[in-house]
Amino acid sequence: MPTLNAALSKLTILSIVDILAVAFLIYNFILMLRGRRAMHVLGGLGVLAVAYVASVQLKLQLLQWALAGLAPYTVFPLIVMFQAEVRRLLARLGRFTWLGLGGQLERREVADEIVLAVEHMTAEKIGALIVLEREIGLRTFIESGVALDALVSADLFRAIFHPKAALHDGAVIVQGNRVAAAACFLPLSGTPHPSHRWGTRHLAALGVSEDSDAIAVAVSEETGQIAVAANGRLETEVPIERLRTMLIQYDAGRVPSVESAPEPQMRKAQL
Repeated sequence: MPTLNAALSKLTILSIVDILAVAFLIYNFILMLRGRRAMHVLGGLGVLAVAYVASVQLKLQLLQWALAGLAPYTVFPLIVMFQAEVRRLLARLGRFTWLGLGGQLERREVADEIVLAVEHMTAEKIGALIVLEREIGLRTFIESGVALDALVSADLFRAIFHPKAALHDGAVIVQGNRVAAAACFLPLSGTPHPSHRWGTRHLAALGVSEDSDAIAVAVSEETGQIAVAANGRLETEVPIERLRTMLIQYDAGRVPSVESAPEPQMRKAQL
């Protein structure tokens, strides 16, 4: 107890700030690795570190020699392997989202790009399904599609969902301001609904909103109408301005309220 009190007495404000800064960097780095293969690599390195400590404690000299000889050769492969994660970490820190200003600008930019793309697809009656990830990860669905990791842009959405494009079938999943993957398979809603004329995109949008806290935007290729699914509910015939508001609310961390369409509207929601 005296040792603990002595250690606490040496803590200064600068020491606390130092500890919090390091913890913040480690936390953000872990967020970058969550759900990625690199996380398994870190786990493997942890196993090797534990094995080395155990070899020292148990005096297993041969194992200690082998692990000590292997350590210097892991530095450069690790730098190459984690370069994408380090880049994401630096980009995350550079956005200054904790100040609120950078986050608000980014949210509006993402919403504007999606709305611009949806406006075009609505006018041209091009089918589309865009899913925005929130707190619950969609890694399983992302891995079912084609990885992109590209900045969100209206031109990219229009290129992906062009009827003759190879990736137009399936969903596009957005993480933050990045398009994680395209042509992703989503679970179809198994809940009975009044309308039996919803197409696959509407059922997939509803299904992913039932399995997660994501928001999904579907565009009908027959009517050009917009539908939004969130919280296990689907709202059809969504005006473009309401879509913009819902996307900004979603990106701000608030789940937008979705009103189930009445029966006449739902029967018009075809894909």
